[in-house]
Amino acid sequence: MLLKELIKTDFKLRYQGSVLGYLWAILRPMLMFAILYVVFARILRFGSEIPHYPVYLLTGTVMWSFFTECCGQGIQSVVFRGDLLRKISFPKWIVVVSNTATAVINLLINIVVVIIFALINGVQPMLSWLLVPVIIIELYALALGISFLLGAINVRYRDVGSIWDVLMQAMFYAVPIIYPISMVADTSPFMAKVLLLNPIAQCIQDMRYTLITHETITSWNYIGNHLIQLIPIAIVVVVSIVASFYFRKKSPRFAEEV
Repeated sequence: MLLKELIKTDFKLRYQGSVLGYLWAILRPMLMFAILYVVFARILRFGSEIPHYPVYLLTGTVMWSFFTECCGQGIQSVVFRGDLLRKISFPKWIVVVSNTATAVINLLINIVVVIIFALINGVQPMLSWLLVPVIIIELYALALGISFLLGAINVRYRDVGSIWDVLMQAMFYAVPIIYPISMVADTSPFMAKVLLLNPIAQCIQDMRYTLITHETITSWNYIGNHLIQLIPIAIVVVVSIVASFYFRKKSPRFAEEV
């Protein structure tokens, strides 16, 4: 019950006082997509060889926006809910999940927009669309694990959020969002494989493969070794386990330290 109420409250507060209100859930990734599309697709001519490149770019933008929003809100969640933690005794993980849930709601709305845009762009519906929830769950598990781990550290060291923002700016160019992974593969197949071992890149490429075209390069069809293919999922599992133990260990002192 508390989790449900906190999710509702967080979602309402996120857009309170805004003229456009809940429309910002769609507008933010769309505006980012529009800028990237004009600069990289129209001016620099990226993705000319990629089928349905506008949908390809939009999908990557939406997934990246979800991950950054989820982690950004999750890392600050314990500090943000400091007053509540001092007043009420309840499982501390609830504040992290409730803060990141808004990002999940925004993603689900945006996935519907992506599907509509894909259909308009000529993408044919496929049975693989049924795998979309699986990919979302994997990326959310990674974001949630990072939120638990860094959110707990952020209680004592408030620089964590700023450092994470800088890391995300660098990571943006290490993930194939604006450029097709095929461009990297043409120059250095080894580097393309390295990039695909990043769980964020793996999820974005899997989403493109699932929603748009099976010509998309993924870790599953580009990396021959089956054990290496599992590295992104192993990273998600390890981060989730380590974060869970660390958060549980530190959570009893949150009310005193926050």
